[in-house]
Amino acid sequence: MNRSRRRAIACVAALALSAGGPFTSVSGAAGAAPDVPPATIARLAAIDCERVSAAQIREVLALVPAPRIVLLQGSVAVVTMEPFAQFLIGMGYPEERLRNPADGSSTYDSFADSAALAGALAFDYERTGLEPMLIGHSQGGMLAIRVLYEFAGEFHRSLPVVDPRTGVAQPRTTIVDPRTGGERAVVGLHVAYAAALATGWLPRVLLGQWSMLSRLRKIPDTVAEFTGFDIPNDPIAGNLLGITPYEATGSARVRNVRLPASYSHVALPLADHLPGNPAAREWIDGWRPGASLPEDLAELRNIVHAADIWNSVRHHWCVQAQRLLKVSSS
Repeated sequence: MNRSRRRAIACVAALALSAGGPFTSVSGAAGAAPDVPPATIARLAAIDCERVSAAQIREVLALVPAPRIVLLQGSVAVVTMEPFAQFLIGMGYPEERLRNPADGSSTYDSFADSAALAGALAFDYERTGLEPMLIGHSQGGMLAIRVLYEFAGEFHRSLPVVDPRTGVAQPRTTIVDPRTGGERAVVGLHVAYAAALATGWLPRVLLGQWSMLSRLRKIPDTVAEFTGFDIPNDPIAGNLLGITPYEATGSARVRNVRLPASYSHVALPLADHLPGNPAAREWIDGWRPGASLPEDLAELRNIVHAADIWNSVRHHWCVQAQRLLKVSSS
């Protein structure tokens, strides 16, 4: 083992210990979370990640590590992603895994540097062994997709690791993968789930984001699952003449969801009212793809995409936790 790799491994181990993170070593996930009781690990192994219940979130997933979720707000942040963060917290997601390590906020600027964000996600993955999730509104959706392309190496041949607490790039472009103990480049890393809410072509043209025009609706293999949400005849997104569906360039699972025409482009992140509504929460907890919305809930703002996103979030939380702790459902 060369000197630089030994230094990197020592650095990661020190960071994990000082942060109180789940790892006692970087040699892999087996035995990596000694603070998780064996009974909890056994219950985690019994969960079918395709059908995670509210009780399993409270009693099992809440007791195991959770992936970082980055919520990217729109270009004109009249409405930030803070209300959507409150929705996720209300449904049971750990608040600390939604908050930006730099300032404690739960909404990220969509004018951020995509390469720096990719480097910060690599830093988090190196410490936790959990693939992150990206959820972006309007321009935030564009930035989420751009980060996927950063990991695919489309814009840079190499990417520096970035400390998310300071925003400072480190003098290295590789991490030690906590799952394998092997050294790997930041380019080539993977995201568990990404979503784009009302992300359109027109703002890319108006803001001069030319490099994303040909890529905006094509999703690379650096994400396991991607969902694109669109509102018909959305003038801000620029789809008055129709909606171009998202499609995978390879193996990524890509879904397209058409939201009700009554939904507001600007107001899509406003979902914090849903967990406190017993009927809405029951429907969201039981939601599965293809579920129809009852008439008595149809007037509740933003419940369609909130339920869809929560289903994906809890699924990938479960999958990532099982993978980290080396368990799988039977």
